[in-house]
Amino acid sequence: MAFHKRRAVHIGGASWLILFAMGNSAMAEDAATAPSTQLPEITVTAPSPIVRHRTVPSRTPTRVARATPGRNRERAAAPAPAAPAPQQGVLPVVTDQFATVTVVPSEELRRSGAATLGDLLFAKPGITGSSFAPGASSRPIIRGLDVNRVGIVENGTSGGGASDLGEDHFVPIDPFATNQVEVVRGPAALRYGSTSIGGVVSATNNRIPDALPTCQAAPFRSYGLPVKAPLADAQTSSCMNVETRTAVSSVDRGVEGGILLDAGGNNVAVHADAYGRKSTDYAIPSYPYLFDQTRPVNGRQPNSAAQADGASIGGSYFFQDGFIGAAVTQNDALYRIPGIDGADHQTRIDGHQTKFTARGEYHPHEAVIDAVRFWAGATDYHHNEIGLADPLDPSTVGIRQTFTNKEQEGRLEVQLMPFDARFAAVTTAFGLQGGHQELTAPSPDDPGSPLNGLWDPNSNNRVAGYVFNELKFSETTKAQIAGRIEHVNLSGTTPAFIPDVFDVNIDPASIGPATPRSLHFTPKSASIGLIQNLPWDLAVSITGQYVERAPKPAELFSRGAHDATSTFDIGNPNLGIETAKSVEVGLRRATGPLRFELTGYYTKFNGFIYRQLTGNTCDSAACVDIANPDQLELQQARYSQRDATFRGGEFQSQLDIGALYGGIWGIEDQFDVVRATFADGTNVPRIPPVRGGGGVYWRDANWFMRINLLHAFAQNDIAVIGETPTPGYNLLKAEISYKTKLDSSWFGAREMTVGLVGNNLLNESIRNSVSYTKDEVLMPGIGVRAFANLKF
Repeated sequence: MAFHKRRAVHIGGASWLILFAMGNSAMAEDAATAPSTQLPEITVTAPSPIVRHRTVPSRTPTRVARATPGRNRERAAAPAPAAPAPQQGVLPVVTDQFATVTVVPSEELRRSGAATLGDLLFAKPGITGSSFAPGASSRPIIRGLDVNRVGIVENGTSGGGASDLGEDHFVPIDPFATNQVEVVRGPAALRYGSTSIGGVVSATNNRIPDALPTCQAAPFRSYGLPVKAPLADAQTSSCMNVETRTAVSSVDRGVEGGILLDAGGNNVAVHADAYGRKSTDYAIPSYPYLFDQTRPVNGRQPNSAAQADGASIGGSYFFQDGFIGAAVTQNDALYRIPGIDGADHQTRIDGHQTKFTARGEYHPHEAVIDAVRFWAGATDYHHNEIGLADPLDPSTVGIRQTFTNKEQEGRLEVQLMPFDARFAAVTTAFGLQGGHQELTAPSPDDPGSPLNGLWDPNSNNRVAGYVFNELKFSETTKAQIAGRIEHVNLSGTTPAFIPDVFDVNIDPASIGPATPRSLHFTPKSASIGLIQNLPWDLAVSITGQYVERAPKPAELFSRGAHDATSTFDIGNPNLGIETAKSVEVGLRRATGPLRFELTGYYTKFNGFIYRQLTGNTCDSAACVDIANPDQLELQQARYSQRDATFRGGEFQSQLDIGALYGGIWGIEDQFDVVRATFADGTNVPRIPPVRGGGGVYWRDANWFMRINLLHAFAQNDIAVIGETPTPGYNLLKAEISYKTKLDSSWFGAREMTVGLVGNNLLNESIRNSVSYTKDEVLMPGIGVRAFANLKF
């Protein structure tokens, strides 16, 4: 395996050197000629509370024009000629953030058609998905870290749900209704809390409008007279935009559709959207079950059908110095769980979430405060896990377990005006965050058992404060110093002790009595970073972070069967704070023919919390040791702490080679590796493999075409117990899309985007090494997706 890893690293390094060499002439050429490609403007909001003020015209849609003069305002200059529309498929590289940020813009979201965030980010460098139920339940994994270490937020507030409590639980954020996804690779705990010690995935949409919609203005006729066109302001007539999104896919006979509406006028903007998707069992290239060849399979992954729908309505009111808005969202999903146990018991999850969110921003006319922003959210989530109690008796279908999550949170940030500290211009932002969560996981199968469900009802409260300081030494040199302190209270009940071997059916006293627990933690975190702009539009960054994480309820209070991971989880109320010390170095270029980002990182964990498999096996009421001839179906897993080290790197690039048939053609490549070991040299379980790939593309103002191959090397660096090697694979994708303006007099639409996307075109049997069900669940086989988006 060491030989393959070295070869992979050499391949990645060679690809970087070749591209850099090819890019030298491209970078030199930039100095003499303007680039022929209009690059899309990338605006990210997830990594930092500091919003930089741009000197260029603001992006559309613009905020309401203020009726009275304010500070730092000038008369608008005459409009410049319209720039050419940004072309599709340009690699978005963020060079002005201290954290490493991956951006998936709206046009890529529309082409992707992924049903989950994990599927959407599956092939991004440094990121993959858990793939427990492909197309229905796949949570993002960042640099080998998942669940309790990766935060997921939507419009600045927690996504809610229960996806961090079990890999079979869906993330109640659908890419179909999302306009942009930002992934902060590496610790993002400073802004979002210690549960984001591994990174954060931030989805944004327009459910709470932060600007009035803009529509195409009627032509202004001057009749040759020297008069000025009227200024657009908040008193213009009302405006409404409508967008429809539809698609069909062959691999799962899937169909999806949705509609989005944005309207506004007289200082009020409203948004509404609704979507739905449905698919059958998806096609697979070969037999899915590695260790059981006796079960009939008809060319499709058994028990993998899924459907989901959702709707939201929201609105905002705009006043002279800001806005305030709110939205209500409903997410519903009904999907089946593939795998032998899921297929035998016809297991499916019926989940529902109702979420209320609010957001606002205010710019006071003060010399000190630049902006005040707030976010608030409340989630009511529950899902039922439905299946057969007896696989041979269809009449035993019913609810096997229920998960609920009632969660409220709020965040307030105050950004100060920049001030001159002589050595640097300093911008500071303060934040306060608080939240409350109540969790339950009962099972109706044996309500009197002391081990009923995965845990007893528990709750947690958290409050935190943080500060970000950004120092601008010059136009080319910036630094950031940030810190956070939070206090977490967790309350729950666990047995006083749970031995390695027990049977509560024979002896109820074989485990300890239920004991209330009230635990308190005060995690503290800090970071420092530097960005230096270099010639040829290069930017180099270095960041150091110290982050602490409090244990989560599942790690402390679990004491029952967890079907998703096929384990009997035993929490540890004596767990301490987990700490991570990280160093990250990056080199990036966002403009010109050669665009790339190269990142290397090293993270040392002290007290890394993980599920330690003991070798014993269990059912819902008993555990037996490894020597017992009558082994049970679940692996016994105790939450434990050990020191661990994660290190790795990521690279991706695009190089525009030159003009071809009126457009631009080029090549792209990517590479990522993560290595994770405990202090004794053994492997951390479920780590992604080394991956590398590349492809070619062609684009112009309307068309975009790409073919790309991603190769994953075999993963043989596995845990000592409970993990098997995973073979490598080749994932070939191809896509073509066409975007154009339309004459709205035809049928009302003013813009259309249509396309075809082919996935797994080699029809390879792909198993995801990080998935708990990889030995029983294949990724979808060859398939084609057709989509059409219309804007009215």
